Amino acid sequence: MEIKVLPLGALETNCYILKHENETLIIDPSGEADRIIDTVSKDSTVKAILLTHAHFDHIGALDRVASHFGVDTWIGIEEEDWLGDPSKNGSAKYSDMGIKEISSAISPEIIKPGSNQIGAFRFQALHTPGHSPGSMSFLFQDFIISGDVLFNGGIGRTDLYQADHETLIQSIRKKLYTQKGDLTVYPGHGPATTIGSEKQTNPFIRG
Repeated sequence: MEIKVLPLGALETNCYILKHENETLIIDPSGEADRIIDTVSKDSTVKAILLTHAHFDHIGALDRVASHFGVDTWIGIEEEDWLGDPSKNGSAKYSDMGIKEISSAISPEIIKPGSNQIGAFRFQALHTPGHSPGSMSFLFQDFIISGDVLFNGGIGRTDLYQADHETLIQSIRKKLYTQKGDLTVYPGHGPATTIGSEKQTNPFIRG
């Protein structure tokens, strides 16, 4: 599987473009829609957009990208109504910093925890709340996309709407730190890491 990482938008949020058997998944179209569209291989078919969660910095280019490729957007049920609500997705809170309020017109599909298949892509959707109530981590064979749950040397913020620190810690311990140590973690911000490395060195939660 080919993985392309694009740090996009004001917060350099990682957008992931996965290609497998001439099919593509886009995860967290965070901003700069033209860059996302231009990065997708012309010989592949975009099958869907997956969202780890609905915070504004992960959905900045959602409407344009979804419209361009004509595909469905999938999200956890707890944040089904966040895409169109600037107060819930956080964009209203940072308008004084030049962040545009996001009120998406997308009506998302609901991705359920457990085994999923979209086109040629098989993966596990893990419900990993704490940073937000509907946060999902997407587990593929050799890597996991963790959104803003777990970072290289860090964990997600819990001072946001409906966030909870203890819930986040339990999500990491029970859903992420139980994975194999050499599993690559692709986070919502910053460089990749591994489960084993974070269990040994993450200052916020050791394994």
